[in-house]
Parts: sequence; C-alpha cells; structure tokens
Amino acid sequence: MRDYQAPSDHPIISVRGLCIARDGRAILDVDHLDLDGPGPTIILGPNGAGKSLLLRCLHGLITPDGGAVSQNGQALTDQVRAGQAMVFQRPVLLRRSVAGNLDFVLRRRGLSRVARKAEREALLAQGRLADKARQSARSLSGGEAQRLAILRALACKPAVLFLDEPTSALDPEATQEVEQMVLRASGQGLRVVMVTHDIGQARRLAREVVMMHGGRVIEKGLAAQLFSGPQNDLTRRFLSGGLMV
Repeated sequence: MRDYQAPSDHPIISVRGLCIARDGRAILDVDHLDLDGPGPTIILGPNGAGKSLLLRCLHGLITPDGGAVSQNGQALTDQVRAGQAMVFQRPVLLRRSVAGNLDFVLRRRGLSRVARKAEREALLAQGRLADKARQSARSLSGGEAQRLAILRALACKPAVLFLDEPTSALDPEATQEVEQMVLRASGQGLRVVMVTHDIGQARRLAREVVMMHGGRVIEKGLAAQLFSGPQNDLTRRFLSGGLMV
C-alpha cells in the first residue's frame, strides 16, 4: 500500500505581531512564533485559548487586525495556500460517494484516469475505506467521515496539513485510527499542525507543543521537554489538571 509522500523539507511558518481584537479586547495576540521543524506540532490549551483562531490565521482563513503570517518567508498568497490543507472538527464532505470525494481533488490535480484510479485506491486502503468506496460520504460514521476528510486533504499533496480538533467528537477507537493516520503522514514528511485541548493526545502525538492561554502563546518547546519540565506556571497548572487563572 502506498502511503502519502510529502516533500522532504519542512516549511517554516512564521507569525509576527499577530493581533485580533473584538469589542476593544484582544482575543489573539501572538508577537512571535516560528514553527520550523518536523511535526507534529500540537497547539494545546483550554477552551477559549485562541487555538483554533490561530490555526485559521496560519491557513489564511482569517485576516488579522495586525501582523502577518508567512511560510518560508512568503506571504500567504493563494499560491502558498494551495500548498496547505485543513481539516475541521466537523468534516465537510461533498454530496457524492466516498470515492467521488477523493476524485474531486485528484481531477483538480490534473491526473490521468489511470493515475487517479491508482491513487484513489491507495488512499482508500490507507484510510480503511475501500469497502465503502461507492457509499454516500454523508452516510459514514463520525470516525469514517473524519478519516475521509483527512484522506481528501492528503490527496491535495500539501506541504502543510492543519487539523482543528479532528477527534473531539469521536470515540476512543475512532480517535486512535485518526491519530495513527496523523503519525503515519507526519512520518512520511508531511508538516502537521494540530489543535487539541486533550493533554493525553498531545503526549501521544506531539514532537513540539505550542501552549496557549488567553489568546497568547505562553510556552513553546519540544514535547518531551515541555511535558517533563514546563517553564510557565500556567502550563504547569494545565498539565496537572488545574485551572489556568
């Protein structure tokens, strides 16, 4: 079975002076952040910390009030964003079959019919959805639908994959299957940046962690170091199950 094959280099994603305010209050305020190594990078923090808002800025879905996001020194133009993909908490699937959802992306890449068939079958096998190829995508279970959403993102051959709480609504078995897909894709060289509030999931997946609270990045570091010896008191409280106040 052919797994996803990503570019060998790891895009450098940079944030400078990023700010979003609502009603006179800053809900996102990130002065400086560089994501410059292989992933997965986990953006971790409690609900309302600004994690998903930051992720959407990294993908160019939200225009900030101030500051900028760049990738490899380039602004997030349409061309740069074409090399990114994003999967949301609730997967958005087309009104067609499972295979049809993948074909939609593969056709846009300009692949021949033979090449599309080979890649589609490889992706379906990778996501354990080969037996559901002709089934309506919108009839899939929650875990199956999320796996298809990730496969469709992988079919774009992105350099960066953003994942926004992709397992928050899934049971433990479905969560494990999605996590295995994330680790497999990351192991193949894909730059994965994922949001979660689940400390256990962050421990299982992360190479590096970006810890957020109150719209700010309060700590960033390699997962092994941050989990064993957090430097910020708020991070220590969160990891120990305490309130971040």
